[in-house]
Amino acid sequence: MDDPRRHHWEQATEWPLTAVALAFLAAYAWPILDPDLPADWVVACQVVGFSAWVLFALDYLARLWLSRERLRFVRQHLLDLAVVVLPILRPLRLLRLVTLLTVLNRHAGDSLRGRVAVYVVGATGLVLFIASLAVLDAEQDAPEAGITSFGDALWWALTTMTTVGYDDLYPTTAAGRFVAAGLMVAGVALLGVVTASLASWLIERVADVEEDANTATRRDVAALSAQVAELSAQLEARDT
Repeated sequence: MDDPRRHHWEQATEWPLTAVALAFLAAYAWPILDPDLPADWVVACQVVGFSAWVLFALDYLARLWLSRERLRFVRQHLLDLAVVVLPILRPLRLLRLVTLLTVLNRHAGDSLRGRVAVYVVGATGLVLFIASLAVLDAEQDAPEAGITSFGDALWWALTTMTTVGYDDLYPTTAAGRFVAAGLMVAGVALLGVVTASLASWLIERVADVEEDANTATRRDVAALSAQVAELSAQLEARDT
């Protein structure tokens, strides 16, 4: 490791920050899913969200301080910087949970394709949930909004991510359209990974079939050659 101190810090804080991210997601989602939540609980959720943001910022600054090449660290961790600088991106911190999904599927962790599948499934579910919350938060109080429930938001997020676009639900606010733009980019990226993984699997299966066929052909040729050699030996024995 180029930065052993930073690596040690990241290992030590991975699980605590994951718990903080879960607490942030709960505090972020609760007021959105329950518009009638009492004011005291809304304030409590805001405090939890702000505290989580502070911890994320402190973690980023600590890793930056422990890095030997700090400019390189900034360039390689632009998403972490955006999470700290842009509050709307704070839920993306939960994407770190995707790396923990490999622990739940040890068999998948043995192959690159299995790891990709786990990452894609986890990231897709997480992005869908966060996008649904974000667009519902932006749209539910708008005068002409069609997305007024979490079910509507989840359906819209699913059709948008898959590029289907039925046009039955769509955002009407600037914030909602911003969320839609981000979801479109994420959807194209995830679909590209899925398509590439499927194509790779098909190519590998075809290669396995061809290899099996070639192996069988070589085995048959070897057996036939042995039979010819045996017949030749018998004929020579008869001639002598």
